[in-house]
Amino acid sequence: MRPARAFGTESAEAETQLLRRYAAGDRTAARALADRLVPRLLQFAARMLGDAAEAEDVTQETMLRLWRQAPQWQPGAAQVSTWAFRVAANLCTDRLRRRRPLPLEAAPDPVDGAPGAEARLIAADRAGALAAALLTLPERQRQAVVLRHLEGLSNPAIAEVMGVGVEAVESLTARGRRALAGILAGRREEFGHDESQ
Repeated sequence: MRPARAFGTESAEAETQLLRRYAAGDRTAARALADRLVPRLLQFAARMLGDAAEAEDVTQETMLRLWRQAPQWQPGAAQVSTWAFRVAANLCTDRLRRRRPLPLEAAPDPVDGAPGAEARLIAADRAGALAAALLTLPERQRQAVVLRHLEGLSNPAIAEVMGVGVEAVESLTARGRRALAGILAGRREEFGHDESQ
């Protein structure tokens, strides 16, 4: 699992400046901030919920809340992206609580973007298996694993998003990784890996 893009101080300051400019009426700043946040929030919500339409709803609601918060934003209280991930995580949790558990067999099959290309089929199978495996994890472990290993957040940022301590994040992430390894262990050959590797 490769992190998308790590959060840095420079990125956090740029996001805060964009939010301030939006609050002052600069619509191009809103567009620039949305361009930075929306793809990552959408991807996070899709991984948490396993449903693209629900992920879009969560992302839209998160951004609406950010725009409403902009005039009262207190620099230094939280990073804009960390705040947004926390809101998205809470919205995902709310939606997951309203659902009945989805059996693994009912998870949707991954969509193949290039039929006939073996490498793409294997990649799609891997992504589908990972998505299905993520959905079997307890919600808090799934949040920690997705935020750390797929979204590239640091443990302190994840702790802030999830409202727990850094040690709890480390524990949740470690347990989630172990569970994923167990779920996916017997499928290495199926995904083009030799079992001896």
